[in-house]
Amino acid sequence: MAIHKIQINDFISTDYELIAIHTSIEDYRLAYLINEALEIQLSKNDLNIEIETKEGKSEFSHFIYDDEINDVVWNLIENKATLVPFETTTTGIFDSIDVTMYVVPEFKKADFILKIENIEGTFKMEDILFSISNTQQISMAYIINQVKLKSKNNLIF
Repeated sequence: MAIHKIQINDFISTDYELIAIHTSIEDYRLAYLINEALEIQLSKNDLNIEIETKEGKSEFSHFIYDDEINDVVWNLIENKATLVPFETTTTGIFDSIDVTMYVVPEFKKADFILKIENIEGTFKMEDILFSISNTQQISMAYIINQVKLKSKNNLIF
């Protein structure tokens, strides 16, 4: 009898696209501007995205819109957050040093990540990128090639 092994890679799919967004505005304001530009309805998710390391954990704000008509899920995630250590030890002069964590550490300069799931055949990424880039308070936006990302597991939520 033949043995069939299932590999974890059999379940990993890249049916999503990523856009890095550079801006200095607050997360709720950015969600509003993206809603206006793309005619979607991003809303604040009650549960933030948490990433834990051995030093501590970080929480990233998260906005979501589930477009049931087109079967597309839109996620706007803050890329930067401060690490909250598990243990508080007094080290003297260095007590106030903040450590920054990233959802996608390969793109540390990006302030937000827009993750669009199941987009294939529904929308053109170039049109979405054009609409976001033309928003007044967004400095820069560009498509991230998720195939080369080492931190793909941070985008599973």
